[in-house]
This record gives sequence, C-alpha cells and structure tokens, in this order.
Amino acid sequence: MTEKITVNIENETGRIDSVLSKKNLPYSRTVIADWLKAGYILVNQQMVKQSYKVNQNDVITIEPPMVKSVEIQAENIPLDIVYEDDDLIVVNKPQGMVVHPAAGHISQTLVNALMYYSPLSTINGEYRPGIVHRIDRDTSGLLMVAKNDHAHQVLSEQLKAHKNKRIYYALVKGEFSENSGTINAPIARHKVDRKKQAVQEDGREAITHFEVLERFVGYTLVKAILETGRTHQIRVHMTYIGHPIVGDPVYGSAQKMAGQHLNGQLLHAKTLSLMQPTTGEELLFDSPLPDYFTNAIKSLTPIISSTQD
Repeated sequence: MTEKITVNIENETGRIDSVLSKKNLPYSRTVIADWLKAGYILVNQQMVKQSYKVNQNDVITIEPPMVKSVEIQAENIPLDIVYEDDDLIVVNKPQGMVVHPAAGHISQTLVNALMYYSPLSTINGEYRPGIVHRIDRDTSGLLMVAKNDHAHQVLSEQLKAHKNKRIYYALVKGEFSENSGTINAPIARHKVDRKKQAVQEDGREAITHFEVLERFVGYTLVKAILETGRTHQIRVHMTYIGHPIVGDPVYGSAQKMAGQHLNGQLLHAKTLSLMQPTTGEELLFDSPLPDYFTNAIKSLTPIISSTQD
C-alpha cells in the first residue's frame, strides 16, 4: 500500500528536488528526481521538471508508485548492542538510521542490520520483524527488539499498559520559567500535511511529562518522560508549548548553533525500562548522549542563577 503525501509551500525557496529533500521525507533526492520525471510528484496538480522553483502557496502532492513485494535483505551493518538475551535485544540506534524499510528505502535500516545479527519475531510482518516500538530516523537512542513472537506479544502489552519507562533528553529553543510540568494534548495526523502530526481535539490521548535539567541563554535542556507513545509526540508537544526541539526540520527549524551543523533534532532516547518477557525481571538501561548532542550543549552559554521554586 502507498499513501498520498501533501506538502504545502510556505516560505521555502529553491528547486523542488532540493526543497523536498529537506522535508524529512522517507525518500532520497534521487528517488524524488525519478518520481518528478515519472509524474508521481505534481505541483498544483501539474507535472513539473526537477529544476522547477517552488512558489509560495504551491501544493505538492506525492503519490508513490505501487511497489512489488521485495525480500528484505540482511546486511552486515555495525550495531551498538546494549543488552541481549534469548528473548530480546536492546540497541542504541544512531541518529540518521531509519528503523525499518519502507517504499523508496529498503536497505541500510536497523531491521536490515538486525536480520543479519539475529532471528527476529514475525508479528509485524516482513518489513518490521522484531520491531516493538520505533523512534524517528534523526532521533538517537534506545530501542527494544523482540527475537521471538512470545517476547513481542509480552513487550507490546507492556507498552500498551504504560509499564515501560521511556525517558528522552531534548535540547529545545527558548527558556523555561517552570522547572517541570505535564503536557496533556491529544495528537492526530495533520489534516493538510499528511507526513506531520499535530495537536487536535479529535486526536488520541498524548501525555508528556518534562523536567528542566539545565538552562542556557536562549535554550533549555529538558528531560521528557513519555506516558503515552504517539508518533512524533515529544516533537509535537514541545512545539505546541512554544519550545521546538533544536534542529527539528519538520516541527521547528533546522537552524545552526554557534557553528554546529545539525543533521536533525537534538532528541535522544536515553533511558528505557522493561520487564523481561520470560522471567518478569525488571531491566533498566541508560545510554550516554552522543557526541553531536554534547558538542551542541558545550557551544551554549549556561544561565548560572537558578530559577527559584
């Protein structure tokens, strides 16, 4: 199955292939160029060339071609394995790696690497074997992966029952006046841009707790604790309260910071807890912030005086 994608041009400028390549779409610039030529990408319902320069209020529609079922190949890609037993693997995913194959991106994903490394559960089908939950391509950090169907079922039930501890660190724009809080705002797919999520009254319940870890001039390092796990939840919620995650090209802005080149949002899945599917033992894992994240923090100016409670 394929899904039609709509992209609305607001203030973006430049060639259409360049603009779309910066939109966090799951397609390479080469694929976009091929689809422009084939008519799978239209501007205001008209075919355009790859060199077309976008205009304000252009409506770009992308309708990927139907793809034949392909066999996902195991690939010898290095993995940062944090923990492993007979039921599961906990892996520390790097920024820039897609979790599972999709149309236009069937290789070099975490699933390709895991298939080479270990047997995986079959519950999610051929494109998502072993994948119990996901994090975005440009989000780094911890993921639990099921090696068999029993473990997958148990881990999925834990997620549904909110029994897992999932803590993220995020560097966000702006300075918080409060030290902690809760964002309780329902999330649904954006009504216009189908690749985005948004806070909407008719959305599914979404709850994020946050704590301020460190304050900087113009920025804040926060701990975000997921109670629910909606798509892009932390990114949407932080933007909703006026503090978009630094480097987020979809919900914030992919700005540079003091010479730091950012390849995506500064969001890291740092802490994960789960109950071992067979023994019931509680397992807790933590991962360090990656270098690109800590380098960005080092470039900022700390606010020395703390906010009074």
